[in-house]
Amino acid sequence: GAAGTSAIPGVVPGAAAPLMVSPAVAAAQDKVNRELFVGNTPPGTSETLLMAFLNGAMRRTKICAADATPIIQCRTNQKFAFVECASIQEANLALNLNGIPFMGSSLRVSRPSKYAGPHVASKTWQELTGQALPAGLTPVPENTSPAEDKVNRELFIGNTTPEMTEGMLTDFLGKAMEQVGLSNQPGNPITACRVSGKFAFIELRSKEEAANALNLNNIPYLGAQLRVGRPSKYTGVQTSHGNWEDILAKYMSGELKLPSQGGAPAAAATPAEDVGSPTRVVELKNMLTKEELTSDQDYEEIMEDTKEECSQFGSLKNLVIPRDGPGATKIFLEYLSTDDAAKAIQGLAGRTFDGRKVEAVFYDETKFANKEY
Repeated sequence: GAAGTSAIPGVVPGAAAPLMVSPAVAAAQDKVNRELFVGNTPPGTSETLLMAFLNGAMRRTKICAADATPIIQCRTNQKFAFVECASIQEANLALNLNGIPFMGSSLRVSRPSKYAGPHVASKTWQELTGQALPAGLTPVPENTSPAEDKVNRELFIGNTTPEMTEGMLTDFLGKAMEQVGLSNQPGNPITACRVSGKFAFIELRSKEEAANALNLNNIPYLGAQLRVGRPSKYTGVQTSHGNWEDILAKYMSGELKLPSQGGAPAAAATPAEDVGSPTRVVELKNMLTKEELTSDQDYEEIMEDTKEECSQFGSLKNLVIPRDGPGATKIFLEYLSTDDAAKAIQGLAGRTFDGRKVEAVFYDETKFANKEY
């Protein structure tokens, strides 16, 4: 009966077992590493056309061999697509298509949000080819590494006093930005703050808003004048900006046109329709039809695509797409904060899907928790 305790030859007692990755997990991971997200695709884009176009562009610019077919699979959605490349190496190369003009918009080509592999440096299509972006097209963001991206969104705040907490600074500076029109979209543009003695660091949700926030330099708060500048590890372009006094003077003289008049900067940005009182849950109507919910494969793809698309507005905690009952064809998104939910409504309300206009409203959190869809 002592057989169970006898030592196995060659195994150190108490040592961790070697990590074995199952073939299925490895294959799924490999697929994620070979996949790319393609944003800004015009509605109704054909998968065959998009694949032929991207493969052709790679051959033409000699990113791949003249007879190669780097992109082997594609699935399109209303506003974006996922393409699958034959190898990880070809996916790395295809990142250089980022910003390529296609049927009147510039395509955003990047790794999908679930990619966890190493950052691979790439150029934008304009840098690669030397061609200028056609007039009227919005440039796409560059594919920077997460660390580099963070440095571009972070600012140093000097002269803070001991009573200033992270919450107070986030609130005060965020409101100041919204009030004088330095934020690009509704909600607090400051996503994080950490205080350390006589100074603090804040993180903004976009590079553009970080550059705008430099105009807060010298803003008075609780008897101190806060210094706002780039952190010492910033190596990017120094953007030109004024100080708080300049912004205030422009604001007072009416030179600085605000997103809304009447003192409530966020009000202008909310859609005209009544979206209900803010909660963390968003209800979307008119995005799906009953037919799309019948096939398991379609349903899985819709779940995955919706998650990808709706995570760009904030931290998505939960996604529910009921397949039957009164809630069928509706989509419910639960975010970590009401701010994120508001951003989702902002970004999704009024879009058209297959000719149907999407409705986006706040949904009762208790009902959602009780699965009353």
